[in-house]
Amino acid sequence: MPRGHPGVLFRNWAGTHGCCPELFFQPGSLQEIRQILALARQRGKRVKVVGGGHSPSDIACSDGFMIHMGKMNRVLQVDEEKLQVTVEGGILLSELHRELDKHGMALGNLGAVSEVTAAGVIGTGTHNTGIQHGILPTQVVALSLLLASGRVLRCSADGSGSISGGSGSVSVSGGADDADDADDDEDDDDDDVGVSEAEGRALFGAARLHLGALGVVLSVTFQCVPKFRLREVAFPSTLTQVLDQLEEHLQNSQFFRFLWFPHTENVRIIYQDPTAQAPRSSSSWFWDYAVGYHLLQFLLWLSTFFPRLVVWINRIYFRLLFSSRTENVDQSHRIFNYECRFRQHVQDWAIPIGKTREALLELKAELDRNPGIGAHFPVEIRFCRRDEIPLSPCFRRDSCYINVLMYRPYGKEAPRGRYWGIYEGIMRRHGGRPHWAKAHSCTRKDFLEMFPEFPKFCALREKLDPAGIFLNSYLEKVFF
Repeated sequence: MPRGHPGVLFRNWAGTHGCCPELFFQPGSLQEIRQILALARQRGKRVKVVGGGHSPSDIACSDGFMIHMGKMNRVLQVDEEKLQVTVEGGILLSELHRELDKHGMALGNLGAVSEVTAAGVIGTGTHNTGIQHGILPTQVVALSLLLASGRVLRCSADGSGSISGGSGSVSVSGGADDADDADDDEDDDDDDVGVSEAEGRALFGAARLHLGALGVVLSVTFQCVPKFRLREVAFPSTLTQVLDQLEEHLQNSQFFRFLWFPHTENVRIIYQDPTAQAPRSSSSWFWDYAVGYHLLQFLLWLSTFFPRLVVWINRIYFRLLFSSRTENVDQSHRIFNYECRFRQHVQDWAIPIGKTREALLELKAELDRNPGIGAHFPVEIRFCRRDEIPLSPCFRRDSCYINVLMYRPYGKEAPRGRYWGIYEGIMRRHGGRPHWAKAHSCTRKDFLEMFPEFPKFCALREKLDPAGIFLNSYLEKVFF
């Protein structure tokens, strides 16, 4: 039995949420996780799995048992012919990049941060940008979960699957034999229970964006691409121009996004595209850190006492750091990732892409009327392709993500209540769906309206975890 540690304080990276679980575990095998779940069932405790802790919400918090998967971080199999890699759920993407580099492979798209686990990035629907690219869970072709009962569920994109092990295992897989390595050596001898193709597809769709509510992710198989470099070109523009020419920008760059500076018309357009050019960088310690971090943090701290200063900070910093053209070339994961220097509160909703212009102009008008709100820069706008994942914010529609934030300079909170209320109201009016890992005020009633397949996910969750062992306070607000 793995040792559980009492008195461990968990806080997310942003410092916005924390908890002190009754027992904190760091298992190194399937059998140890089974023992933890058995102890939880015996004591009537809930269990929460935590990865890199980068979610700005309280989705990872628990006062019961907490499982940290950092010791289950192996690369299980690399298939260079299919360009697929199977990994344990606890591997950090930063660790995976190094292994993929050795095989000439890479993930086709990434979010801003790689100090996050494979299980975590798919479980909350992490995304980047690119209208021809989906959210990160769309890169998953197979996975396996340990259910509350101690059984192992395997599932894959072709709809095949099964459940096995423990008191009987359920596995849903299709041509993903490489995913079995994470648990075959410790499964019991019970026969696999097969599922129909329709059931398999439903299980796979739900498991790809699981919210930590279905089980413990043991392994994930990603569809990769040959490794590549990206050339990033960033240049200034205006909100009016970028919205007038939005379709052109979407076609001009494979990974297009832009940053809007609230209380101004200023915009920073960013193109990222594959290239064969040699690596180069335009970074500068003085501008990036002395001015862009240390001085900015001090000014933001002052603005917590005088919120109207933010209007001038946004204008000045655009001129200082973002008003000229820059270029950078590097391996794809180094360009996709960027340094999040400030602890922050974040909201990030996806709206139908056709609503982009209307929603942003409405937000700008509200902020122009209320300069005292002091909305921090930037508002980041990204785009994603539609998918068929039940709880995806991009479910069956091409989407625009509008990400707003408020920094916490030196850990001090800046007023954000009015900003958050205005932003959420606009997102709701335009059919928005929130990012699961970030702040929102939605409840089950809202999700029933936002996600057509939400009732089916709820029914599946109740079937796989009838006692609610994987629930926490965040998920209770989602499901009840």
